[in-house]
Amino acid sequence: MSIALVFPGQGSQSVDMGKDLYAAFPEARDVFEEVDESLGQKLSKIIFEGPESDLNLTENTQPALMAVSMAVIAVLKKQGGIDIGKNCAFVAGHSLGEYAALTAAGTLKLSDTAKLLKLRGQSMQKAVPVGVGAMAAILGLDLPDVQAIASEAAGKDICQCANDNSPGQVVVSGHKQAVERAAALATEKGAKRAVMLPVSAPFHCSLMKPAADIMAEALAATNMAAPALPVVSNVTAKAENQTDRIRDLLVSQITDMVRWRESVLWMKGQGVTDMVEIGAGKVLGGLIRRIDKDIACDSVATPEGIENLIRKLKG
Repeated sequence: MSIALVFPGQGSQSVDMGKDLYAAFPEARDVFEEVDESLGQKLSKIIFEGPESDLNLTENTQPALMAVSMAVIAVLKKQGGIDIGKNCAFVAGHSLGEYAALTAAGTLKLSDTAKLLKLRGQSMQKAVPVGVGAMAAILGLDLPDVQAIASEAAGKDICQCANDNSPGQVVVSGHKQAVERAAALATEKGAKRAVMLPVSAPFHCSLMKPAADIMAEALAATNMAAPALPVVSNVTAKAENQTDRIRDLLVSQITDMVRWRESVLWMKGQGVTDMVEIGAGKVLGGLIRRIDKDIACDSVATPEGIENLIRKLKG
């Protein structure tokens, strides 16, 4: 058995996520309190109590999801004596989840990650005025078909593939009018559905260049340690170990497509048999099952789930 830990991205959040971990484990409380302190705000209160509208603000969502994931990791280490570098083969995360993966691998410090994700959310939101950009999920078509549709729909606007999530699920991002054209074209060309997404900015496309510039400066000033185990990059869909390379790829990730389907298949090709979603929701588990039914997949975010995972990792 070879295990990879995977970390969720935006869309997996819900009010009260991680609350049972906070109540049950002092090391989980330490994570939430360190995130609160590093941000100078009571993010944990928003996570546990809402309102949902505040949690869904990108600048809150990103560090919040990371905090829940890292609370799970802290309990695995403290309660289970789990050494991520020795007990797991790879870590990977979807979009902002890659920051959680890097924190679990020891490349980034928790407090630095919280600040980076707060800034990432703020800069992505400010990069494009509200209403100018949009995203749409194209269901029932694979990446090459959606790439052709996005190119056709773009015209003089921006329309690009933002997420290759699984077979038959590709997200496009760009100028609102171009994304709407892509959604209509996709339906005409055989997509099962084309769904406009309730997002506040067009993530993972070239319109995010202003945010990438801000993050490049912030990441350049952030200390990084060599990861304790290989971290699979959203941009390259393979493991990366060099900190300078990781830093550059995190900047590219802002404007480039999240190659999740390829990342999962690459890890399987390296011998991974089991993938464990660490943190809120079960989105990644669903995607992984659609990518390859032979990969065993669990989602862990509760005390019971952590106990089961500790037993599994200890074999």
